[in-house]
Amino acid sequence: MSISTYINSVGLIKPIIEIAILWFVIYHIMLFFEGTRAVYVLRGIIIILVTFFIFQKLGFERLEWLFTKLFAISVISMLIIFHPEIRQGLARLGQRHLFGTVLREEELDYILREIVKATDMLAKDKIGALIAIEKETSLKSYIESGVVIDGNVSSEIIQTIFTPTSLLHDGGAVIQHGRIAAAGCLFPLTGNQDLSRVLGTRHRAAIGLSEETDAIVIVVSEERGVISLVHQGRLYEGLKKEELLLKIKEIIKIKKEDAGKES
Repeated sequence: MSISTYINSVGLIKPIIEIAILWFVIYHIMLFFEGTRAVYVLRGIIIILVTFFIFQKLGFERLEWLFTKLFAISVISMLIIFHPEIRQGLARLGQRHLFGTVLREEELDYILREIVKATDMLAKDKIGALIAIEKETSLKSYIESGVVIDGNVSSEIIQTIFTPTSLLHDGGAVIQHGRIAAAGCLFPLTGNQDLSRVLGTRHRAAIGLSEETDAIVIVVSEERGVISLVHQGRLYEGLKKEELLLKIKEIIKIKKEDAGKES
């Protein structure tokens, strides 16, 4: 191989190596913030950064200047607003989970059936309940607002938690890593003013949590004995036992398919 041919081949490989390194770094930064709300802001910053490079290459000086300022402000804002999430990301560095933890299909099916069974029994007795199932976004901060249980998921335990005489029945229960992580947890109320007046505090807390996280939230109405599911701000009301189970599995299936596409 001649020297000129070698130089040309190296010149061709170099950009490919640089792109590979760049994507490797971006991928691990995304892993760093996985499970926090900051990941959505980070994606926005990456889009701004890519747009900035495109404008730079095209020679759009004014747009380049504008995006330079916008990028700097975005980074500073992220460091200030998402300081707790960044600290959480440091604690979780190198750890990944799928739907809380890696569960065999039969284990996941058993856990979901126990949750649905408990929900159905509570609805029949018109006992209010609020259950959040963690997906990708960590619910750690909400777990810390309640009483830590860290117990196996069972219909009996869930029903006991929401018994009116229980000290924990007013808050929400969180399912994390395939276990009941905590109960009596405080969830944020939605600021949506267009909701029906029929919906009480539990429904507003469920919608509020689903707006801030990707959790699957189940609500049992104390007044009407109606089962509802909330995901990503969308309310599915009046679900029967099997409908609830199918809806949860549908959401999990969509999530798994998305994960498969990303990989």
